[in-house]
Amino acid sequence: MVTARPLPETLAKLPFTIYEARDLGVAPKRLRAKDLVGAGRLIRAHADRELELAERARVLCTATPDAWVSHETAAILCGLGLPPWLGKDARIHLSKPHSLPRVRRAGIIGHRVHMIPGEVVEIDGIRVTGPARTWLDLAHELPLPYLVALGDQLIRIPRPELEFRSAPFAYKEGLRLLIRQHPNMKGVEKARLALDEMRVGSDSFPETFLRLAILDAHLPEPELQLRLDPDDPRSPAADLGYRKYRIAVQYDGEHHRSREQQSRDNRRDEFFINAGWSYFKPNADDLADGFLDLIARMKQARRSSQNRSSQTTRGQI
Repeated sequence: MVTARPLPETLAKLPFTIYEARDLGVAPKRLRAKDLVGAGRLIRAHADRELELAERARVLCTATPDAWVSHETAAILCGLGLPPWLGKDARIHLSKPHSLPRVRRAGIIGHRVHMIPGEVVEIDGIRVTGPARTWLDLAHELPLPYLVALGDQLIRIPRPELEFRSAPFAYKEGLRLLIRQHPNMKGVEKARLALDEMRVGSDSFPETFLRLAILDAHLPEPELQLRLDPDDPRSPAADLGYRKYRIAVQYDGEHHRSREQQSRDNRRDEFFINAGWSYFKPNADDLADGFLDLIARMKQARRSSQNRSSQTTRGQI
């Protein structure tokens, strides 16, 4: 049995284009060996492994030099959240400048767009629309609450010890400028509406949906990342609430399942409860219910707080 000649190290694990292989001196006969399979026009991949999204995106970009990864695929590579019905399509979204023909290749959804310098970045060697432009690209297909939630993820303050970055993906003024630069883009009016509703401090999609539900119920704008002691940055914090009414709300998400996280959560909960706050911990069931029961209980807690305040005031007269 004849063993195929080893490929150059740079091609040993990744999918690659025929042009990349030829530039490295790989003979055409080697590219037809049984350990390689076709992964698209002029693309070869290793037969014994399934390609990851980033690998497919990289090689397809290499095979299409004027294109870049965009839309849903860019959101995934940038680490942005998507609604559950998006991101399931195995095809890669590739965009080209509006002056060039759309990419037409198996495994690709092609787009032709107006692009401004600086809106395409590089992630691990892959040309990708940056988070802000990706948000704008998705504006036309996302419902408004999801567009607000995705925007909240752009402007939130990251935790450097967990996310290895200290600055937000974008700032509201930068997004406002981005919208002005693309006045004719599909979905731009929805993006403008979403921008008005976005707030720094919602750290997840459910937190945004909770905030929007609270506003839809005609409650006041809540304080986000509400600290028990506003003058102490180490003081326990809840996702949102009302200091005036001593109401705090902490969404109980999937990331709270570890024992260490639960211990921290329990200590935080005790601080608020022992301080006499009305403390609520909604979860996925409340999210599915549109937070209706939660908001009813919050309204009752607010009325109780107002009554206590009124009684205290009368007692002082």
